[in-house]
Amino acid sequence: MKKGQMCEGIIEYIDFPNKGRVKVEDQYVTVKNGIPGQKIRFVINKKRKDRCEGRLLEVLEKSPLETIEPVCHEFPACGGCMYQTMSYDEQLEMKAGQVKKLLDTAISSAGQVDAEGKPDYVFEGITGSPKQWAYRNKMEFSFGDDHLDGPLTLGLHKKASTYDILTVDDCKIVHDDFTTVLKTVLDYFTEHPMPYYKKMKHTGYLRHLLVRRSETTGEMLVHLVTTSQEECDLTELTQRLLALQLEGRIVGIMHIINDTLADVVQSDETRILYGQDYFYEHILGLKFKISTFSFFQTNTLGAELLYDIARSYIGDTKDMTVFDLYSGTGTIAQILATVAKKVVGVEIVEEAVEAAKVNAGLNQLDNCEFIAGDVLKVLDTIEDKPDYIVLDPPRDGIHPKALDKIIDYQVPNMVYISCKPTSLARDLGVLIERGYKVKKTHCVDMFPGTVHVETVVLLSKGMVDNRKVKVDFSLEDMDLSEFKGKATYE
Repeated sequence: MKKGQMCEGIIEYIDFPNKGRVKVEDQYVTVKNGIPGQKIRFVINKKRKDRCEGRLLEVLEKSPLETIEPVCHEFPACGGCMYQTMSYDEQLEMKAGQVKKLLDTAISSAGQVDAEGKPDYVFEGITGSPKQWAYRNKMEFSFGDDHLDGPLTLGLHKKASTYDILTVDDCKIVHDDFTTVLKTVLDYFTEHPMPYYKKMKHTGYLRHLLVRRSETTGEMLVHLVTTSQEECDLTELTQRLLALQLEGRIVGIMHIINDTLADVVQSDETRILYGQDYFYEHILGLKFKISTFSFFQTNTLGAELLYDIARSYIGDTKDMTVFDLYSGTGTIAQILATVAKKVVGVEIVEEAVEAAKVNAGLNQLDNCEFIAGDVLKVLDTIEDKPDYIVLDPPRDGIHPKALDKIIDYQVPNMVYISCKPTSLARDLGVLIERGYKVKKTHCVDMFPGTVHVETVVLLSKGMVDNRKVKVDFSLEDMDLSEFKGKATYE
């Protein structure tokens, strides 16, 4: 095979997150964004000695797993819920298999094996989301066009595209209230044209539409994100939004000014056009104040399942001091505070820490302490010593030096919650090397139809087979085919 060569083949299986494996000329080619069993046409776009990658051009034949008709008119062009033509049971089985394959490789490579040489831990499978559709409580839509110099669009990126935006006015992973708001905003700026922001030229006005909605109350926040390059009177748009017939209720409309170069939603200035910049959400009997940039799991009902499993793994924390590291708005910390002596949460986002303090007050919890800062640095300043540690890091996992400091506490047990199994696999290798053992794991599908999945892991202190294990992990581009684990016993 050579770069530029056109090929056809059948996707034999998918490795996390969306890496299809197609065998061509006795070599496996990685082709993203497919479904197991599809016959596809693709072009080789990367060729190296030890691996080959292709770009999907066309699905020639459907997979036998595609037994469901798509519910969105932009499928399969949209890069969102790419598995919506698979039954939900098949989605769950595939995701569980992907995570187990990764963890089996990491755990056995680190030397945690049984008498038969198999990875020695309990994989409890996967729990599905309570809602397969309309489960998201937050969505960021982008302004743009779906082809060069086309009409204004507002929605999500085309699959594998950095620039083209599809108008997803029937998106099924959000409540209908989201798409009603989207249509209203798009109609307004179609009638009153304003240029959208072009990322390469750094020119234009319209950037994003951010919508948040409480699962339990239906309260909504609507945020228009623009640059400061134009001036626009948004009074009429505000009135149109407030006049909408929604199942929920808009409690706040904000205009966010964002002149940063990065293609992310953040604020240089926030102007409240109507109401307030927060609403309340309820989970596991606790109340949480959610504002524009508060971190909160995007699937509220799924989060209840996730935290319930994590709480069952943690067990009895009476008279214990618990560290909740990468604590966000303190959701886990406050769930544990009702059954612990003290909980210390550490989070780098200052706004999230302030929200955590407010939420602790709402729930009348006086045994929570929240600290703003990088876990790597903050651990050197905390006087308390933990009896238990809960980890819920961002997608890239834990900084190696921070992980060393966490391990140095030598707590008997830890729970690690991960939204990216490849990062989790890497960190587990280090934890096993340093004397921890993976006891059991459980997956929760917080994102039906998509490639993503959450994983909860219980770890306990104790050397593997009473031997010292040295582990070297390499995850090139987070690709399982490039996962190399070596264990040498001393």
